[in-house]
Amino acid sequence: MPTLAPLPEQPSDVSFPDREWPTGDPPGGEAVARHVARAFDDVEGHGDTYAVLAVHRGRLVFERYGDGYGPDQTYRSWSMAKSMLHAWVGTLVRDGLLDPEARAPVPRWSGDDPRGAITLEQLLRMVDGIDWVEEYVPDVGSHVIPMLFQEGKDDVAAFAEARGLAHEPGTRWNYSSGTSNIVAALAGRAAGDDAEARRASLFRELFEPIGMRTADPRFDAAGTFIGSSYVFASARDFARFGLFYLRDGVWNGKRILPEGWVDHARRETKASDGEYGAHWWLGIARPDSFYCSGFQGQYTICVPSRDLVIVRLGQSSPEQRDHIAGWLNELAGLFPELG
Repeated sequence: MPTLAPLPEQPSDVSFPDREWPTGDPPGGEAVARHVARAFDDVEGHGDTYAVLAVHRGRLVFERYGDGYGPDQTYRSWSMAKSMLHAWVGTLVRDGLLDPEARAPVPRWSGDDPRGAITLEQLLRMVDGIDWVEEYVPDVGSHVIPMLFQEGKDDVAAFAEARGLAHEPGTRWNYSSGTSNIVAALAGRAAGDDAEARRASLFRELFEPIGMRTADPRFDAAGTFIGSSYVFASARDFARFGLFYLRDGVWNGKRILPEGWVDHARRETKASDGEYGAHWWLGIARPDSFYCSGFQGQYTICVPSRDLVIVRLGQSSPEQRDHIAGWLNELAGLFPELG
């Protein structure tokens, strides 16, 4: 695999954001504003755009909201939550409570169950081999719809853990919200005995240290963080999370994620053809970018070569998301490379 370029350090003349962000002007003057306006104006091509933010060199340099939306509102993450789950798992790895290389301690996979060979690392990279159909439309054999909204909603991990193997673990990549909820249950058991203890761990180890004051993770009736889909937060707090990963899991001089954990997220999973790392996607805005993605067009994108974080929140169809990908690439190109 290619060697990952080092992540950029926080500029010495810019402090990490506390309640207020350090601000600045985007390079290129009005070019960024004109480009972003295209997304808000072209509803047919882009869908509804709720918010677009850009953080460059540690400063909030651009922020725009759609009519009826603003910085004080919280927005649904959908699958951007998966990347936050990766961060939470990282804090548990740091404390020796989880081992990515060990077999995933799923009680129902014990004994001679072939699923018992699946490792946490394989789950994080979605090469676990579990039989799963990730479709968000009915009547196509979807597993994610019944997990989130129907018979599985009260215990999302149990629903996913009950699926059999479709492939030998480690051989095929298959994007799966069920896999993420299996990971969330593992993290939850490592963090505490009930939803209250698990929620406390998420806030104590992740959200509070980086100042994500609006973060609102959701749990099912079994006490599992629905890490596939449900964190509500403000657009600025999604940007804060992106900056946290752009800074290698260090915040205001304090290392929160274990050394190498962000590289773990952005290192390509072989079987994914360059699309996926570990609960983070790869390459949408520039070849070196890595990003959180939600199915209706939510993005938090880190572009190390430009020391840039872009947040786009909205509601868009799969076809519109293809259009948005090109738009995001062009937006990132308006910011200069580090020299």
